[in-house]
Amino acid sequence: MLNRKRLIVVMLLVLPLLSQLHASSTTTKTVAFLEAYGLDPVVILLIISALPIIELRGAIPVGIFLFGMPWHKVAIISIIGNMLPIPFLLLLLDKAFAILERFKWGKRFTTWLYARTRRKGKVIERFQAIGLTVFVGIPLPGTGGWTGSLAAKIFGIRFWNSMLYIFLGVVLAAIIVTALCLAGLMAVG
Repeated sequence: MLNRKRLIVVMLLVLPLLSQLHASSTTTKTVAFLEAYGLDPVVILLIISALPIIELRGAIPVGIFLFGMPWHKVAIISIIGNMLPIPFLLLLLDKAFAILERFKWGKRFTTWLYARTRRKGKVIERFQAIGLTVFVGIPLPGTGGWTGSLAAKIFGIRFWNSMLYIFLGVVLAAIIVTALCLAGLMAVG
């Protein structure tokens, strides 16, 4: 009876996440592209966890399920990879937006992006440290290190504080995604 309940919980919580990640054409195509160049799985995990949209939410299932690597190694590699672009984003976003805003379409895009981030980032605006950490750490579409960097800039959170809060959020996301993957492995295996 316990195994049946466990399987139902896994199906309700893990399978939608994993099916989304496995079915994600972006993740699948990116991994296949990198594998075609004969890259080591560690390098592939570093690269895909550093990419927007995929980040460690896609890298951890790839490392555990596709490459069969130990979960703790996958989590560490994915955290490192996810954090690689963050300092550059925090330092260069203002300059990138300034360049984009020179163009009419760029101005519309940045205005839309700022408005959307402010709307979605009320928790960050109100709670700053905890808000940014939770925003980055909860593995939902539209959250993660890249979006957290953008939100940190928009809400004026200082560089080192942003780095810390985003890092804590990335670690939280790694714990959640790894736990969900392991629960799926234990229930199936």
